[in-house]
Amino acid sequence: MTNGFNQSEANQKKVVCGILAILIGAFGIHKFILGYTSAGLIMLLVTVLTLGILGFIMQVVGIIEGIMYLTKSDEEFYNTYMANRKDWF
Repeated sequence: MTNGFNQSEANQKKVVCGILAILIGAFGIHKFILGYTSAGLIMLLVTVLTLGILGFIMQVVGIIEGIMYLTKSDEEFYNTYMANRKDWF
């Protein structure tokens, strides 16, 4: 463990967030799990307030983010999304 990096926690969040982003990314649940409340609310509200019309765009964003999460190493995921708090892509 270096600089707060916990491989088990990073791997667990990476897998959970990646799968949720791919399956139901339009609702931004993966953003809430990572602690990105504002980004999660944006995705959720865009989907709900447009009655799902723009939810398609949010789902595409979710799929892209899910693939990005799952293709990163645990340390890369931790550094990018947990330590440096990169909200989008």
